[in-house]
Amino acid sequence: MRVRALRLVALAVLVGFLGACASSNSGSVYSRDEARKTQTVKTGVVESVRSVKLEGTKSPVGTVAGGAVGGIAGSSVGGGKGSIIAAVIGAVAGGLAGSAIEEGVTRKNAYEITVKLDGGNLVSIVQEADEQFAPGDRVRIVENGSTSRVSH
Repeated sequence: MRVRALRLVALAVLVGFLGACASSNSGSVYSRDEARKTQTVKTGVVESVRSVKLEGTKSPVGTVAGGAVGGIAGSSVGGGKGSIIAAVIGAVAGGLAGSAIEEGVTRKNAYEITVKLDGGNLVSIVQEADEQFAPGDRVRIVENGSTSRVSH
């Protein structure tokens, strides 16, 4: 029973760390570096909207946290050399699981929004699905060189 409680606590800590690692590709969230900088604004009409997925983050945090949890859980199995071997196997398995959990937890729904600009050109931008768009919507595209956002 003690091992099971330890695993549940470790999993809760891992999920908390992974949530803190999530980055935003939202059309409404700006980084501190983007504040107070001139941005170019283009206008146009939405041609199409397609649902897509933004892959989750793949930082070392998930692997390290999962490895630690797996190592701790594995070390509680057996005794002596068996405990050491179980800890190593648990750390490797936990690292792989932690990496996969991180990617899954931080994966987000997104839209690929194709816009016909007022000048006639077509552009497509992928961003988090935190604002609804439909064909025919009049929109603005805000660009700062490396980042573009679609908004109403």
